[in-house]
Amino acid sequence: MIGVDFDNTIVRYDDVFRRVALDLDLVPPHAATSKTSVRGHLRSIGQEDRWTELQGIIYGPRMIDAALFPGVATFFADCRAKGMPIAIVSHRTRFPYLGERHDLHAAARDFLARHGFHDEAGIGLPADRVFFEETKEGKLARIAAIGCTTFIDDLPELLADPRFPAGVRRILFDPHATQDAPAGVESAGSWAEIEDLVRRGGVGG
Repeated sequence: MIGVDFDNTIVRYDDVFRRVALDLDLVPPHAATSKTSVRGHLRSIGQEDRWTELQGIIYGPRMIDAALFPGVATFFADCRAKGMPIAIVSHRTRFPYLGERHDLHAAARDFLARHGFHDEAGIGLPADRVFFEETKEGKLARIAAIGCTTFIDDLPELLADPRFPAGVRRILFDPHATQDAPAGVESAGSWAEIEDLVRRGGVGG
């Protein structure tokens, strides 16, 4: 079983934080060049709570503005065509810590449906192969419970966690080449690179 993280691995938010922060007049244009710059500006002016609220908005009602990373849909479809089981395992809270009470799990599932992940004529991922856990511990336990042999994630700290299931191949998705892969973790900058790693590694099962 190949396991894949959701936020910042399947879903790309590169431009969404900038646009929504400007829409809500949270930051001046010069401070909205990226997600990191938006977060840095709000923290620098003592508005950490507004940053937390912004995340709830983006992972909820404004997920409609997010996009898939190039190649990820092809990867999932190819896994299905080759008989390689695949699942999504994510860690995100059900509701935001602050702000309006949006159902963040429902927003994520709607995103997958809108992008054809469950269409039998396309990707064909069964809905019961999508798991949203509320804690990191729950995510790690799920990776083990469903028998992942490979897991793909954008967070090096999760892949390096001492509680990460033993024997699972770990691939760091690093599209901006800004992360150092922990020991024993492979790194890929695109979904085409991930597909190549998976093909050469012969994972699945």
